[in-house]
Amino acid sequence: MSAAVRTATQEDAPAVAALLHEFNTEFGAPVPDLPTLTRRFAELLGRTDVLVLLAGNGAVLSGFAYLTFRPSPYWDGPLAQLEELYVRPELRGRGTGTQLLQRAIALTRERQGQEMHINVDEVDRDARRFYERHGFINVEPGQDERMLCYLQEL
Repeated sequence: MSAAVRTATQEDAPAVAALLHEFNTEFGAPVPDLPTLTRRFAELLGRTDVLVLLAGNGAVLSGFAYLTFRPSPYWDGPLAQLEELYVRPELRGRGTGTQLLQRAIALTRERQGQEMHINVDEVDRDARRFYERHGFINVEPGQDERMLCYLQEL
């Protein structure tokens, strides 16, 4: 059963916040409280460099994709970062994640984007297989060393 995918608006901030909260809770990751997430998404969803896609049928949401865009000197269009992609556990395996990812890629191309980055925890084999199945790589073409992402909380 395929889910409809649409672009979130500022009015969707509570729903997006709830999905992100579920996502982080499922994986035991730290997450702000719902009022804080809702306020932040209400602001983010008003920006032109942020895009959130919602999947679902009617009022029942099955997942979301959250992207940010930034300028790049390498192309005329932006570099896309897929910040989060989440499908509720009981609804996985029905193609919703693929629909969200494909729509995110299509909208990035519409913005003239030439590249999308996704950070995945090494231990998350399911996510890694999902992205690799959709053509994402963690080794630069022609190279044999993996790309790494470094971070520091400030």
